[in-house]
Amino acid sequence: MRPTVHDIADQAGVSLATVDRVLNRRPGVRAATRARVEAAIESLGYVRDLAAANLAKGRVYPLVFILPSSDNSFMHGLHDEVRHAIARSPTERTDIRIVEVPAFDPASLVAALRQAQAEQPAGIALVAVEDDGVREAIDAICAEGIPVITLVSDLPGSRRAHYAGVDNIAAGRTAGGLLGRFLHGRKGQVGVLAGSMLVRDHRERLEGFTAVIAADHPALTILPVREGRDEPEVARAAVSRLMEEHSDLLGIYSLGAGNRGLIAALKARPEAKPTVIAHELTAFTRAALSDGLIDAVLNQDAGHEIRSAIRVLKAKADGVPVIAAQERIRIDIFLKDNLP
Repeated sequence: MRPTVHDIADQAGVSLATVDRVLNRRPGVRAATRARVEAAIESLGYVRDLAAANLAKGRVYPLVFILPSSDNSFMHGLHDEVRHAIARSPTERTDIRIVEVPAFDPASLVAALRQAQAEQPAGIALVAVEDDGVREAIDAICAEGIPVITLVSDLPGSRRAHYAGVDNIAAGRTAGGLLGRFLHGRKGQVGVLAGSMLVRDHRERLEGFTAVIAADHPALTILPVREGRDEPEVARAAVSRLMEEHSDLLGIYSLGAGNRGLIAALKARPEAKPTVIAHELTAFTRAALSDGLIDAVLNQDAGHEIRSAIRVLKAKADGVPVIAAQERIRIDIFLKDNLP
């Protein structure tokens, strides 16, 4: 049988309250007594079940989610999922706070990270931007024993504890494969709409997409990337210019979240409709799939990402293992024929 706190108390000749003070590093225990309890712990091979202890004590986990305030449907959905988690806080023993920062703004993200660090929460989750200052801020937080999780876009060079999001290179490769198959070996040009190349998820999607087009569909030429900042009006203007400058455009890969603008531009030129692959299933992309404006949507489940982030942050705070299979975020492919 596994040793218990009662075994420690018996061997050390102390009360259960004294054992509890030593295990929780609280004051009020003489040095000699503390040494005796620690010796009993080592002798018995006692391993504390911190998660069970926290559950018994009703520990509440203060968590900070730093999210971009960008006006796009996917980020609105991500915010909604965090708010749903806040509503579940009494049963999940969390105290979640949302901090909004401007999208693709490293300086604002660094400032938010430093403020969160000063609060000493149980964990922090953020949508990362590729920037040395952001990386340094994350590393400083992790050095203090506070776990940090990246959402949607990763920062693998940092000390972050976990990434809750899809494999974006695989997502880009999937988009390239779908577009190539839909175009059936036709020769011509395809455009790419990104939010910003400052974020790793957009760069990785482009990397995967480019690799598959080059290897498997060499008749297609990828035009220079247009950035829409994941803002509807900026994206609409970018796609409109793209279609005006290339009247024979065969396809568009929208690898970010500015799809309201993309859809508006497509509606304005129905006679020049290209084959379109986009990301994130929202009310707007769902309608565009049904109407034939978009041909396929690659989706990541924002709710799964937020639930996963909370589970992992609590596990890291407790020092217990993470179940990798449970936290793997899938890439879903939707056509108008299989919409949920």
